[in-house]
Amino acid sequence: MKKKTFFTAIMIVLMLVLSACAENNGYSSDKVGDIQTEGTTLPVEDRVGNAITVPENIETIVSLAPSITQVLEDLGVIEKLIAVDNQSPFHVEGLTELPQVDIVSPDIETLLALEPDIIFASEISFGQDEDIFQMLIDAGICVVQIPTSNSIAAIKEDNQFIADCLQLSEKGEALNSEMQAVIEEIATIGASITEQKTVFFEISPLPDIVSFGTGVFLNEMLEIIGAKNVLADQEGWLPVNEEAAVDTNPDVILTNVNFIENPVEEILSRSGWQNVTAVETEAVYSIDNASSSLPNHRIVEALKQMAIAVYPKEFATLNE
Repeated sequence: MKKKTFFTAIMIVLMLVLSACAENNGYSSDKVGDIQTEGTTLPVEDRVGNAITVPENIETIVSLAPSITQVLEDLGVIEKLIAVDNQSPFHVEGLTELPQVDIVSPDIETLLALEPDIIFASEISFGQDEDIFQMLIDAGICVVQIPTSNSIAAIKEDNQFIADCLQLSEKGEALNSEMQAVIEEIATIGASITEQKTVFFEISPLPDIVSFGTGVFLNEMLEIIGAKNVLADQEGWLPVNEEAAVDTNPDVILTNVNFIENPVEEILSRSGWQNVTAVETEAVYSIDNASSSLPNHRIVEALKQMAIAVYPKEFATLNE
């Protein structure tokens, strides 16, 4: 639990620091090069626009982010992993015996000794040092960077990019298609809701409350279910002081906090919050942390939970 607590704290800080520069202006599903192998076009740029040479035959993979590792699992290539970041084992089973490197500060010497065919790394590992993996690149190892996506469209492009690198484009398309089908099902119901509820979504509790405004995939998810983010007049990941949080007076409070014993009870028992509508009506609900914080196709699991929590009657069919 301590490791999860530390990781969550680090993630919150990094989201606030890096989200402004996390736009995916590099590779997209229609931006590919002319490297052909068995009818598949391999990407020539990673998700931030760095030139890459993807090996035609990938047998060994290193994943340095849980969101990426989950995609690899669902693409069916988990057996090709030879090392992961130290958080992936919390989210994907069967990885505890693999070498693990720190997600924030990966050991380059360890990675160099493993000689993987490809390394998928997030901006968390790159941090503020763009040259951290240069030794690996100089050694001929393909290192691709995937920034933390802040939109559902970018998440789909991430999925497809990973699949394309592994010559599994059809499987990537299938992941995205299944994801989109769920989104459309929920969006259809959400669009029919005329009396929108206001929602405050908490990703860090007191004393350092963090939430989000527009420009974050979680905000898109609130819109899809037909709800209104009380902080929609602001943008990005947001530190929120307690007085401002209370003043939003939401109809519903959602939390994906997973590093305190009972986050829902903690919110309901806060001094000075008793007149907040969501607290007064006990409309405070816990949302799965992994599927609401790791940017990949599995966000639809959190989307279902959010829909049922905010509008239980309208989305009752999702429980069937």
